Amino acid sequence: MDMHDLVKSLEDLAKKLADMCVILKLDEKQEKVKKLAQVISEPGFWDNSETATKISKEMGDLQNEISEWEKLNKEVGDLLEMAGMDEVDKDVNLREEIEKQYVLVSNRVGKLEFNTLMDGKHDRNNAIVSIHAGSGGTEAQDWAEMLLRMYMKYCENKKWKVTIIDETKGQEAGIKSIIFRVEGNHAYGHLKSEHGTHRLVRISPFDAEKMRHTSFALTEVIPEMEDEDEVKIEDKDLRIDTFMSGGKGGQSVNTTYSAVRIVHIPTGITVQCQNERSQLQNKETALKILKSKLQKLQEEKEEEERLKLRGEYKSPEWGNQIRSYVLHPYHMVKDLRTRYETTDDVAVLNGDLDEFVENYLRWIK
Repeated sequence: MDMHDLVKSLEDLAKKLADMCVILKLDEKQEKVKKLAQVISEPGFWDNSETATKISKEMGDLQNEISEWEKLNKEVGDLLEMAGMDEVDKDVNLREEIEKQYVLVSNRVGKLEFNTLMDGKHDRNNAIVSIHAGSGGTEAQDWAEMLLRMYMKYCENKKWKVTIIDETKGQEAGIKSIIFRVEGNHAYGHLKSEHGTHRLVRISPFDAEKMRHTSFALTEVIPEMEDEDEVKIEDKDLRIDTFMSGGKGGQSVNTTYSAVRIVHIPTGITVQCQNERSQLQNKETALKILKSKLQKLQEEKEEEERLKLRGEYKSPEWGNQIRSYVLHPYHMVKDLRTRYETTDDVAVLNGDLDEFVENYLRWIK
């Protein structure tokens, strides 16, 4: 591009950064960092390691976001200053270097701009993800395991921590169901796009006649609630069962009644956990997930009422698929809500979900 276009592009980038400062509420976040720093400096802060770790992580995430914006703002300002120098028109190498730096900075601004899409109430939270195989036996269970691998790869690429909470293996292959916790910045904001039924069409590896099969699996994504005091649960509303764990974790886990199943009687919501080493740990984890589910259920009811008043409510059903993965007779992964599609099914199943996430976040705006 010529120098006039380059300067104009840099000016547009500087304006975008200024707008993002307001949208991302960086001034408010800077004030929050100061308050958190005061809390951290108080005596006895590390007495409660779980709370201290959570606060430290929150402050670190805020500092990183503010720091990245400040770096980008300075780099764009420096590039504008360089582009305004008289010798740029005469020095081809200098102009090419400015163009190269503009492309790099512009890509980083795009990544930061992505954060402006995640301004939901719980988008910054960790996520609790469940995958359930649909009807169809081994076919559906294998598809559920393929989805699990896809999400594991995605989380690995994001450098998020994944903890398996409960898992039920298929008899021949795959998984019947699994629950796992994803810990990372904006984990729920990214993964909420995956909530719904996923449909797979392929030539079955389990069919000797090589027939085409359609399989379904349900992914549920809820935010891990940070303020559990928001949800009050009466002991009389719970039925708590213990059973022998069948999960991983060593001999002691698999030979004791450490696994816990909690049923919330008024709603019928059931949560079980068997991957912790003690019954107490499993109970605490299951209760935490139950509270998150109940909080999400309450928020969904409130949203449903708002939509009914506006005449926009549609009843959600298990069979309402959100995405189709077609591996035969052609290759296509298509999100049925946003209409975004790609023919690179291999990349998607290997965890390349960013385009689906971004299109979904823009769609719900």
